[in-house]
Amino acid sequence: MSAVTVRAAGTRGVRDVAEAALGWVAAHRAEFTLGEDALAAYGQVDSTWKPLGELAQVCATVTRRTPPADPLHTRARDLLAHAWDQTERGALFLDMQRQEPFATYPLEVYAAFAAAGLRHPGYETAAATVARTRGWRLVEQGPTRRLGVLAAERYSGITRPEPAAAVRDGTWLGGLPEPWTFEAHAGYALTHVVFHLTDWGRAGPAGVPPRLAAYLTQWLPPWLDTCLEARMWDLSCELLAVAASVPGSLDPPAHQEAWSRLAAAQRPSGALPETGPAGDTDPDGTDGFGHCYHSTLLAAFAAALTDARHGQGAPG
Repeated sequence: MSAVTVRAAGTRGVRDVAEAALGWVAAHRAEFTLGEDALAAYGQVDSTWKPLGELAQVCATVTRRTPPADPLHTRARDLLAHAWDQTERGALFLDMQRQEPFATYPLEVYAAFAAAGLRHPGYETAAATVARTRGWRLVEQGPTRRLGVLAAERYSGITRPEPAAAVRDGTWLGGLPEPWTFEAHAGYALTHVVFHLTDWGRAGPAGVPPRLAAYLTQWLPPWLDTCLEARMWDLSCELLAVAASVPGSLDPPAHQEAWSRLAAAQRPSGALPETGPAGDTDPDGTDGFGHCYHSTLLAAFAAALTDARHGQGAPG
């Protein structure tokens, strides 16, 4: 598929979506700043560490999938450096480890930085110590989350006898469910299974077993069309990222149509709302950030993966 094939309607293409989305993220980098509540007991992780971790995860992939001279690479690298500085260059992970030794989210966020070569040996040593306990190994989690934890552990040199393949096969996607049982919760679960298996698009499609790839090739197109029709832009971006990670899962016309609709939903500022019509919130207001940041990051993520796989002159 050529770069022309995946151009969106009008004059805007996949590359334009990525540039505009990362531009909005850069303009709102202050919103990703960790406040004093980041280490508070029973703090609001979803409004502190979660956005920062997602910023790191997306930027780690963009820097891997773009050449160093690419302006997208430069912007993603700068945002990643900002995110790393927010963690005091990894020192806060050690503080969180001491405060919540059996919480897995610090390791999951840390892994995004480690994927980009940003590491804190002291935290990794502490995490490995806790990971040797039965309490850590027996933390109860759904299979999709556990698959992500197993992937995060590997970045800190933690290994366990639990086979990842068995965990993968216990997920919604791994069980090859009836396609009509697809709904939003299942959609987010299946996309994250693919993200974990492909190291968030950094390792290529080899980690996706042929049976899952064949299943996605058959059913991803109608699922994506359903989400686009429902104006679920956030989940649509995640499904487009899956399409870029599983070659052949979307044919060229479907790919072009999906990106046309997504590009039309993106605001002139570069923000993309999670759901609904493009003009229903103010992306520059306080309320707008919470409604736009994740879907905007995922737009940049999906577009960067798509451009890397199909664009002209991009790394493969």
